Amino acid sequence: MLHRSSYKQIVILVILWCVLPFTITIAGNPPFRQWVPIVFGPSPEPQYLINVPYFSVASVTGERFDQMAIFWFGQLSRDTNYTDVRIGYNDTDLYLYLASFDRQLWYDTTPSPADLTAWDAATLLIDTANSTRLSATSFRFVAQFRGDAVVDPAYQLSQSASGGSWSTTTVAFHSIPGWRGDRLNDNNDSEDRGWAMTFRIPFASLGLSGRPADGTRWRIALIVHDRDNAAGNPAIPDQSWPPGLNADVPSTWGGIRFGLPTYTPPATGSVQEFQIRHRLNGVTVVDAGIGGVNSYMCDDSGDYWNTWGNRPPPSEQGDVSIQNQSDIADWPCFAKYYITFPLNTLPAGRTVISARLILSQMGNAEPSQAQRSLIQALLVGEDWNPTTITWNNAPLVRENVGSGWVDPIPQFPGWNNLPKREIDVTWGFVQAYTRGQPIRLALYSADSAYHSGKYFVSSNTGDWNAENRPTLVVRLSP
Repeated sequence: MLHRSSYKQIVILVILWCVLPFTITIAGNPPFRQWVPIVFGPSPEPQYLINVPYFSVASVTGERFDQMAIFWFGQLSRDTNYTDVRIGYNDTDLYLYLASFDRQLWYDTTPSPADLTAWDAATLLIDTANSTRLSATSFRFVAQFRGDAVVDPAYQLSQSASGGSWSTTTVAFHSIPGWRGDRLNDNNDSEDRGWAMTFRIPFASLGLSGRPADGTRWRIALIVHDRDNAAGNPAIPDQSWPPGLNADVPSTWGGIRFGLPTYTPPATGSVQEFQIRHRLNGVTVVDAGIGGVNSYMCDDSGDYWNTWGNRPPPSEQGDVSIQNQSDIADWPCFAKYYITFPLNTLPAGRTVISARLILSQMGNAEPSQAQRSLIQALLVGEDWNPTTITWNNAPLVRENVGSGWVDPIPQFPGWNNLPKREIDVTWGFVQAYTRGQPIRLALYSADSAYHSGKYFVSSNTGDWNAENRPTLVVRLSP
């Protein structure tokens, strides 16, 4: 029979076992550590983590816009907004740029702190201690959209947490809006495309003496507020990142990690290489392009606010596009690419050396004007159906795990000479491999320039073109 004190100790240990994650360490220098939650208890680590690149420049959005890490949230319809988010930092500031697709653009000509979020606006939440509850390290920044692309304190609000709740305080930051459309504060649906907001948060305003050390983790969250008529009725629900966000509970927020992660494999004398490709050795790779994947889906005529975001990919899609730009007016041409590689044909329990995604580039938009693109690979946590996936129902990314530069090609070089573009996805591969899951990736860019979309061969191309199908090249050591 157990003594009562012994029983309490066992109960405490069981609770801790159910709630706390454990760590898997994979050999490396430094070692790769992956948090793996116990299946019957929640993890305190954010489910959505963005690795933020550092740039040694004076203005991140002004000089490295197309290299900022990108992620997204929301849905596109007449009554809901979709938002692209770019994020980066330099020695003095954290930069976030939000581009929100919105059919009507409304702002308050006589703003007041009490109703900033009753119009088109964005809220940024930050906790610099990576805490799970509100504390003195929690901050809230609100910026309402407006017509002039200048810093205007009347259109912004800063708050910090005290005693578990928010209180207005002076925390210096900068918010700069942008927009594309016909005119502001009117009901015309035919010309408006959306608005943008840049947050620049000085590290000094958050009580820091300099930029965070590489690897530092914060919690952040984002909310986009929308208004589509003068009266503001009916109220339009907010769009939030991450899903399930509670602004007063940081444990429900997402996370950022300062600096891009790297994986250093151990020294080894024996390496085996594997190729995973659709129909190679009986493997099935699924992929799909969403958004402006061809001229039909790039067409913005008609009621595209309701139809564009819900269009599934064309059947038997033999090529895909990846494209974006800073001009939000052209969002009907933006395009992403999703691909899933099964890993069950690989031997289990090996040491990972590297994993590279190889794409065959078949073209780009306007060869005479196209600029190079940094194609970003992002890890997806859920399965999806290649015949029903759309811009609106595609899974959100869990973490950005790699990138690779893709130069424009002046003309089609012939199917036997397509340039092979390489993206190192080792960081994401290790996570999938150790969990015994497929590696599910989304590919997108943070491009700024016009006419710079890149076109690639998909897994659905005919067998005559099999060598150009996307290929995952994995190197493992016994």
